[in-house]
Amino acid sequence: MRKGTKIALIIAAIVVGALLVFGIGLFSYITGTYNAMVRMDEGVKTAWAQVENQLQRRMDLIPNYVETVKGYARHEREVFIEVTKARSQVAGATTPSQKIEGNNQLTAALGRLLLVVERYPDLKANQNFIRLQDELAGTENRIAVERMRYNEAVKGYNIYIRRFPNNFLAGIFGFTRAPLFEAPEEANQPPKVKF
Repeated sequence: MRKGTKIALIIAAIVVGALLVFGIGLFSYITGTYNAMVRMDEGVKTAWAQVENQLQRRMDLIPNYVETVKGYARHEREVFIEVTKARSQVAGATTPSQKIEGNNQLTAALGRLLLVVERYPDLKANQNFIRLQDELAGTENRIAVERMRYNEAVKGYNIYIRRFPNNFLAGIFGFTRAPLFEAPEEANQPPKVKF
């Protein structure tokens, strides 16, 4: 074998070896990044499922709460309609964005319902009402905790899929940004209680 042929074979072996190492490295990077995106996406979905559990708990409590208040405040029909309408909107929502919007409206309607409650001292002394109000308050706290956990999972996921070069792989594999569960504008305004 001639010296030139040996050198060409050595160079070809080095090139093939380098391409093989590069290919294995690229495959490992893509696989690792894809699997991280899947894990984070599932983390967001799991966190959302926990939010939905607490939202469902609230949805189950609201009819009893409204009926108890109705017994005392028969002429506050408008507020009851708002709560019922907002609850129906949440029940009909199919995407996280729709559910977030519906729950923001439900939260605002419940705030108005609480203002009605303030007008009826006898209602606030009723044991069934007190128990329901405690259940609802506990549920609202659980929703706040789960919403925070969901938003943390979404933040980590969204940052990861938007980072360079992950953003290219996210686009190729169809990973998109998840929506945050943000408080409605009305949450910035304290409720006004009038007697």
